[in-house]
Amino acid sequence: MAENWIEETLYDNWGQRFRVVKELARTRSAFQDIVVFESDSHGRVLLLDGVVQITERDEFVYQEMLTHVPLFTHKAPRNVLIIGAGDGGVLRRVLEHPGVEKAVMVEIDGAVIELSKQHLPSIAGDAWTNPRAEVIVGDGIDYVAKAADGSFDVIIVDSTDPIGVGEVLFTDSFYEHCARVLSAEGLIVNQCGVPFMQADELFETSERRAKYFPHVSAYVAAVPTYVGGFMTLGIASKGANPAGQDVAVVRARAEQAGILGKTQYWTPEIHVGSFNLPPYIAKHLPTAKA
Repeated sequence: MAENWIEETLYDNWGQRFRVVKELARTRSAFQDIVVFESDSHGRVLLLDGVVQITERDEFVYQEMLTHVPLFTHKAPRNVLIIGAGDGGVLRRVLEHPGVEKAVMVEIDGAVIELSKQHLPSIAGDAWTNPRAEVIVGDGIDYVAKAADGSFDVIIVDSTDPIGVGEVLFTDSFYEHCARVLSAEGLIVNQCGVPFMQADELFETSERRAKYFPHVSAYVAAVPTYVGGFMTLGIASKGANPAGQDVAVVRARAEQAGILGKTQYWTPEIHVGSFNLPPYIAKHLPTAKA
């Protein structure tokens, strides 16, 4: 019997492929092509428009860093807005923080949520039924535009790259509204691509956010299936500068939250150290160009 392989199509000149044990779902939603399959090497894998979004084997790297870094950077996050993240992994980790009173998740494609519930249940765990969670199938742009001033402490944007359905999450208008709906010490985090291949994402996103936030920075995480080295996670804050945090302070907060020692990638040391960017990445931040 011939082997079946799925090849990622993010780049036209470089890529990766997975040997497929079993294809679990393949559909075209109103927004994108969705494929879920069992791989030989990475467990179950979710692809949107041919691009790897998450795998069971390495999802913890991205999810922990996208969640724990902003929530331990903000002094006391109580209300968190998640845009995208239809697999539920970010929602699950936000709810691990006992101080969070409400986590609102807005995902435009309900098919991603349903297929993740069916085929990737371990990623979200019981987050879908947590009473502190509100899951909305809708347009995150529209939601932010209509949200009340200062209604959230942290916004986490877990989107696809700035093409197709994810493109509108990288605009001036979106970041202006995000700044408005964030509280006085509020901050926003979103993925800014792999700078070895997608340096423009980090630069353009950071420049846009610098118009509305006094502190714009980025930190890195090494996610094996996001090929090209480090993934950058852009962060912008209305309060204190996210860079240069104290390991002891982060550790004390993580211990109090009951999260210390329970993660697979994030640690207080990784948290603080991840803001120390290699020059080839740091040069794409507006602050580095000033």
